[in-house]
Amino acid sequence: MNHQESLTAYIAAFVSELVLTGITDVVVSPGSRSTPMAMVMAEHPDLKVHIHVDERSAAFFGLGMAKAKNMPVAILCTSGTAAANYFPAIVEAKYSRVPLLVLTADRPHELREVGAPQAIDQLHLYGQHVKWFADMALPENSNEMLRYARTICARAAAIATQAPAGPVHLNFPFREPLIPKIDESLFVLSERPKGYVKVHNGDITISDEEVKDIAKGLTGKEKGMIVCGNISDEKFAKAVTDLGAKLNFPILADPLSQLRSGRHKLENIIDAYDTFLRNEDAKSLLKPDVVLRFGAMPVSKALTIFLKENQGADQFVIDGGGGWRDPSTLSSSMIFCNETMFCEKLVTYLDANSSSAFLDDWKKVNQLTKENLAVIRDVRELSEGKLFYQLVDQLPEEATLFVGNSMPIRDLDSFFLSNHKSIKVMANRGANGIDGTVSTAIGAAVYTKSLYLVLGDLTFFHDLNGLIAAKLYDIDIHIILINNNGGGIFSFLPQSEHPQHFELLFGTPLNINFEHAVKMFNGNYNKIATWDQLGTLLKQSHHQKGIHVYEIETNRVRNRDEHRELWRSVSQEISNLVDGAH
Repeated sequence: MNHQESLTAYIAAFVSELVLTGITDVVVSPGSRSTPMAMVMAEHPDLKVHIHVDERSAAFFGLGMAKAKNMPVAILCTSGTAAANYFPAIVEAKYSRVPLLVLTADRPHELREVGAPQAIDQLHLYGQHVKWFADMALPENSNEMLRYARTICARAAAIATQAPAGPVHLNFPFREPLIPKIDESLFVLSERPKGYVKVHNGDITISDEEVKDIAKGLTGKEKGMIVCGNISDEKFAKAVTDLGAKLNFPILADPLSQLRSGRHKLENIIDAYDTFLRNEDAKSLLKPDVVLRFGAMPVSKALTIFLKENQGADQFVIDGGGGWRDPSTLSSSMIFCNETMFCEKLVTYLDANSSSAFLDDWKKVNQLTKENLAVIRDVRELSEGKLFYQLVDQLPEEATLFVGNSMPIRDLDSFFLSNHKSIKVMANRGANGIDGTVSTAIGAAVYTKSLYLVLGDLTFFHDLNGLIAAKLYDIDIHIILINNNGGGIFSFLPQSEHPQHFELLFGTPLNINFEHAVKMFNGNYNKIATWDQLGTLLKQSHHQKGIHVYEIETNRVRNRDEHRELWRSVSQEISNLVDGAH
């Protein structure tokens, strides 16, 4: 059998198995060495092939689809630095636990390390940032090699989805000629057409006896709190709020926990902690004896400091991915169990906590804080804090809100408060970087409705070319661009106390007219002058198609001062409350 037939049969077996594992989306960046895989993928009727010419952006685009679907997405590129450009998205996928199947084409073994063009060392290229790596065998058409190709595919997809989810890398060496034989028999497979091997992934759990012991240890604990970070399980909200009600514990809900918005119980949700945990009187009043923590580390630095200051409390970290989410080494118990399952089991063995005094203190401080934060509604100037405060009212029901890092995610934490609108909140909080934000959000928009992206000017600039996917595939996205002409978060950091080189090294103003860039991608651009204008445009464009960008110019110094004044005002009111209680 000739080379072309072997190449075609081998790749067709792999692609057929890819679809049988449940993968329906592949992002392809054009290149020569990846030709055989790309051509066969394009022929499969059940694969959606998305073309993206920039590998760096393409990988984040695939990451966004995988985040929205909670299912693996495949990304394919040619050899050389094309594969290296995947690295940032793979790092993000690793730390945010997003399943990605990374497929890189490579030179055959005889062309490695001999000066061949577009050939770099791709073996273990991503190091420990992928869950598994395989350097694939050269294509053959024997029954053994077809079974090999299909087995590797099934195994890779299973490993990518297995908790904790993450990226898997398969490296394919291809010899020339690279053109496969495309005909009607391409996917007619004689051996096991329904798949070679099916992998059954299960949830991590613990025994009922262990849960009973934990329940016994929580009995009589009145000063307890539940902390919830980024978590994507749709069933978790009900399970953890039921647990909170049984224990009478406050639930500190990070905006990415999906607990601040929805139709679950909100009575015990604490959402203004990032503001009031800056106050020493509040921290003294609200000291816990026990902490139950679910999901990734929260965004709030004030909360992280509070947890560190209470290292004497029993701190339970529950992680269904079996990771080690304890950067401050505070945990007294590390529990590897599916988070929803743990809550449901624990509730059945707990006696209801009759005391609500500690919970009531948390609620009083939280409510007072929210009442004082509400003064931001009266700010007439374009303000970053006010933007997030009013987004709850301006976003449509069941919208998806994707938020950039640096200041936007922190303002979201401070000002996006609890509501019943079922707004899903997303962000790239694995490595907490600004790169790839636009591409990830557009990828997520493929499988979500009414996606709104809020980000800063540096983040937007960093991934402007990501807009090409929205243009090419008619993906609808609304982008609220906060332009404070530089790195706003640095105004809150110690660097700002050294003004001599602050703007040069940290402020980094770009002075860019983004209107031209938006129109280059056939986007609709609006410069926002007033809050009423923003509200009207958001309402009018809700059902409109295409790219919509609303640019809000703010002042970094005024934004910093506004935040500090709010924190000072709230802190004074909280101290008065605590003093009055004593």
